[in-house]
Amino acid sequence: MNVQHHTFPFAGCLIHQVDFDPATLHQDDLLWLPHHAQLHQAGRKRQAEHLAGRIAAAHAIKALTGRATVPDIGPQREPCWPDGIRGSISHCGQQALAVVTENEKALIGIDAESVLNEPEAKEIWQSVIKESERQCLASLPFALSVTLAFSAKESLYKALHRRVNRLFGFASAEVMAVTPHTLTLALTAPLADFAKDTVFTLHWQQEGNRVLTLLCAA
Repeated sequence: MNVQHHTFPFAGCLIHQVDFDPATLHQDDLLWLPHHAQLHQAGRKRQAEHLAGRIAAAHAIKALTGRATVPDIGPQREPCWPDGIRGSISHCGQQALAVVTENEKALIGIDAESVLNEPEAKEIWQSVIKESERQCLASLPFALSVTLAFSAKESLYKALHRRVNRLFGFASAEVMAVTPHTLTLALTAPLADFAKDTVFTLHWQQEGNRVLTLLCAA
């Protein structure tokens, strides 16, 4: 599969991005993955996204440790990071992103989303945010606000998953504040050892039609 790798800084972290062309994917490319057998039944798009994400993750791990390691797949399809590493992967269109840290206590989650169009945002907003959150995000265009909340809650899910170790939905956190560069979420109920009302501040940016959110905290 044809890929291009580059890095960029974001909120104090180094983000590894892999641009990929799914049309150039060959089935033999998947053999690079230690867990390639688990992808045989996946669709071509999913296979390409997964491969690109693992390539980005391998670049990120190598840049941090000098070892090119490919994260395996966990029981809930989460990436299994090497000992001593915490990280996160996201896909958006034909781009895959990865970020890692050697801080074993860090909470780290990254997500990228294409900005919804207005009809899509109107259709799904009530499954992503409630009215009070909508008012909190009112300084932003409606479709962007729904996309941003969706992405931020995805980043939070990825960051907390290792500690919570179960599925939890968008209603588990609510938007409390937004600035041009940050978004604050608070838990609406306890999750693992995190109490109700625990606050998390994420960074965000918009690049054209892509929204990127990142939680990286000790």
